[in-house]
Amino acid sequence: MPKRILILTAGFGEGHNAAARGIEAGLAATGREAAVERHDLFAETYGLVNDWARGGYLTMINRTPRLWLQMYERIDRRDGVNRRFPLLFQLRRRLKQLLERFRPDVVVSVYPAYPHLLAEIVGDAPAPFRRVVYITDSITVNTIWFRVAADYFFVPNEQTAAVLKTKGVPNEQVRVTGFPVAPLFARLGQLRQPPSPEYGRRLLYMLNPGRVVVPEIINRLAKITDSRLTVTVGHDQRLRRAVEAVVRTAGRKFEIVGWSDQLPRLMLESHLLISKAGGATVQEAIAARCPMIINQVVPGQEAGNARLLETTGAGVIATTPDAIIAAVERVFADDARVWREWSENIGRLTRPEAPLEIAKQIMALAEELSSLSCHPERSEGPGELTGRSLTK
Repeated sequence: MPKRILILTAGFGEGHNAAARGIEAGLAATGREAAVERHDLFAETYGLVNDWARGGYLTMINRTPRLWLQMYERIDRRDGVNRRFPLLFQLRRRLKQLLERFRPDVVVSVYPAYPHLLAEIVGDAPAPFRRVVYITDSITVNTIWFRVAADYFFVPNEQTAAVLKTKGVPNEQVRVTGFPVAPLFARLGQLRQPPSPEYGRRLLYMLNPGRVVVPEIINRLAKITDSRLTVTVGHDQRLRRAVEAVVRTAGRKFEIVGWSDQLPRLMLESHLLISKAGGATVQEAIAARCPMIINQVVPGQEAGNARLLETTGAGVIATTPDAIIAAVERVFADDARVWREWSENIGRLTRPEAPLEIAKQIMALAEELSSLSCHPERSEGPGELTGRSLTK
């Protein structure tokens, strides 16, 4: 019987969805028989209300970051053992139904609410599946991620593992796996050449939903000597229109890219990425060995991502137009001396094979569960798990 892997994600920050997709792709690449389902139960349960909540979250982190920090710190201070989500009763019911229908061997949560909902559903009884929490943040990890029952906590780097251990998470429960970036990073390999008059200086400026376009930054980046600028806007049509307006007034042309599955290629070809310190963005830059200039840090969860790059000498924080341009000029000065240092340093962090390695560990957990004599038998049709029913 194929092993059954359930991946639970949510659209509050692209890092969660990116990790979920990477894990799913890694499982497909193992060549082993597995039934995999990936669900955003927030979107499936709440529909338009979820869209409204996501929009509110983006507005808060971009427009009122201090308010978000207060909420983040309040969540962090709560005792995870007593953490309950009474307002999510519909989602909890939907999750219970999904567990009874799919009967997973392993449940992988890449959003921190799910492990707590699983704990409510299972109660004090042994869970009839392995519980894995993949933590998408680095270094600054909110306690909501790990103050909960789980078999293992997968983390992207040694620095984050050290933080969890100082917070009391047992060593044997923490596994350093790297971040599950898109497999295309590993398949494409190194594409860029060092900066030169022939190859140019390739700059990738990634705009994020909810951000206000600053024409001065784009204009000044486009005018850097021997530069080639690409600006990405994703699905956001408002951002695209604003950037297209800048093109019409800029002294030099630049490329605008909407949503594309070729973003790994863009990163692998670019010398510098200018963007916010999102979990997925930073980890994808590391996978591409592309140093970063971080122009926004969401207080709380993104502070550690920025710290990871700064402390390892792989990037810098610059949040004003003058600071961004000064950082770019410094990186490429003196035959790109700083860029070469940053490239070498970020190369020490990269783990492009992480999706496959994570998938192999998940499959091993599923097989380990099957080998236990206490593993519940499954009926062929949907319904309660026999042997251990989810009665909560």
